[in-house]
Amino acid sequence: MTDFSRRLFLAAAGAAALPLPALAQRGEDMLIVNALGGFGDPNRPRGQEPSRVIEPRVLADAHASGMDAVNVTLGYVAGPAEPFEDTIRDIGFWDARLRAHPGDLMKVLTAADILRARRERRIGVIYGFQNAAMMGEDASRAEVFADLGVRVIQLTYNPANRIGDGSMAPDNRGITPFGREVIAALNRHRIMVDLSHSGQRTCLEAARLSTRPISINHTGCRALTDLPRNKSDEELRLVGERGGFVGIYFMPFLSPDSVAEPEDVVAHIDHAVNVCGEDHVGIGTDGGTTAVDDMTAYRARTRAEVAERRASGIGARGENPDTLPFVERLSGPNQFRQLIRLLRARGYRQGRIEKIMGQSFVNYAREVWGG
Repeated sequence: MTDFSRRLFLAAAGAAALPLPALAQRGEDMLIVNALGGFGDPNRPRGQEPSRVIEPRVLADAHASGMDAVNVTLGYVAGPAEPFEDTIRDIGFWDARLRAHPGDLMKVLTAADILRARRERRIGVIYGFQNAAMMGEDASRAEVFADLGVRVIQLTYNPANRIGDGSMAPDNRGITPFGREVIAALNRHRIMVDLSHSGQRTCLEAARLSTRPISINHTGCRALTDLPRNKSDEELRLVGERGGFVGIYFMPFLSPDSVAEPEDVVAHIDHAVNVCGEDHVGIGTDGGTTAVDDMTAYRARTRAEVAERRASGIGARGENPDTLPFVERLSGPNQFRQLIRLLRARGYRQGRIEKIMGQSFVNYAREVWGG
């Protein structure tokens, strides 16, 4: 452990000993928006379908984390299903989930809804896609999805699609003519254009083509860890210059050995702030808020999932069988409070931390969604 890492760890450990009311007095009770996360249960047996009723523990952990809003992935991402049908079905599934938990969850349509969720002590749920394959060959479907409450559409997953190239596509070809139509349609219907998972040319061209600011909701910084899922300074800078948003994830891609630590998250946030400016950086953890109970069993499931992703061609370089798809020491319902303490130990002032934890995303959402 480096001297810097040790200082961060000791500072966080000292703060962790404080009771929660004391933490709130020190500013940990702030707006928290996770630009990519969810309500997954890492302890659910592999292959078991999620229920329309979210498990009580998962819901309790989400509340305990202090999270006020989260962008959840729904619809088609990869696989043999027909993308449009699969996506419409999943939107209905999530609508049913929200109806099952009216006192806990609410659909987010505008930036004001995030603040309303916080006031009402509910969690705002932002409907988002991680692949735009469900557009088929019809860009006008953007209006259908907007009417159904979708507010974020990521243009590609790791492979290429009709719109552009993902981070693992070999040709780095950029935005296709159809992709231009899709971006224009998303702009017209005030849907966020998300460039997470995209190839570099796809990201740069989309940022320049979009008439509204774009986002990279969950990524890391390639200058620190040279893996395809991370973004170059050129991409990060352009997003910031055009008023967009960058969310740093809690993923193994933050470290060259694919075993990320809390200090890596802080380092990538710090680099993104230096490149984009503090008004354009936040968090998109790409994970939930429930901790793993049996790490041995979980690692076995992860090895099988990584193998399946590689076999199907959707895996990314940096996904290894013996690493975890989250930061083990920055997981569970205390992850956001812990990150706040680490940022404070880094020397960040209160206002900057508030921007990173949620305010920057809300400001960006106002530009795209209104409200």
